[in-house]
Amino acid sequence: METELKGSFIELRKALFQLNARDASLLSTAQALLRWHDAHQFCSRSGQPTKKNMAGSKRVCPSNNIIYYPQMAPVVITLVSDGTRCLLARQSSFPKGMYSALAGFCDIGESVEETIRREVAEEVGLEVESLQYYASQHWPFPSGSLMIACHATVKPGQTEIQVNLRELETAAWFSHDEVATALKRKGPYTQQQNGTFPFWLPPKLAISHQLIKEWVEKQICSSLPA
Repeated sequence: METELKGSFIELRKALFQLNARDASLLSTAQALLRWHDAHQFCSRSGQPTKKNMAGSKRVCPSNNIIYYPQMAPVVITLVSDGTRCLLARQSSFPKGMYSALAGFCDIGESVEETIRREVAEEVGLEVESLQYYASQHWPFPSGSLMIACHATVKPGQTEIQVNLRELETAAWFSHDEVATALKRKGPYTQQQNGTFPFWLPPKLAISHQLIKEWVEKQICSSLPA
């Protein structure tokens, strides 16, 4: 197929960042739907095989008529700020040098606000003072998630980070100038002579990039004379 079409297969996560927004959305929807169908071939009540409808929008158990619809897991992604700096973190699975906003799944019974406060406290030991919703985005990894992006501020004078090394590799405060410079980079980067990797951020398609970009722009607007 690669020879015939003069192309090559690449990892889906990488492909998403090389497409325009419309095609990336179609691809992520298709991938999430195919994965959902693969994981729901049997009824959880009867154990019998389920059948999908023509459109592929649901599966039905013929023995009891239970209908199964595709579901997404809600995930909060939060950019924490102390007013002049923002907090970014990285997991060991991230490409070298890449940092992003904090993220975590909503637990059963939690509101978005409760999840944000818990995740920030668990991952970096900070107490959220206020928060603001930004936007949402469907994300096909690991198995179909609804990314709910928010800004959060911490209480003044309570900015000492306590990184939970079971969830994060590291976390740090970054200045406006550092983040603005990183937004212009397109990574991933190769290792430098001193053994380090340049600090860079997720690609433009990711909602974390847009969340960070908005914070930078707000900082610029607030610094302009009235």
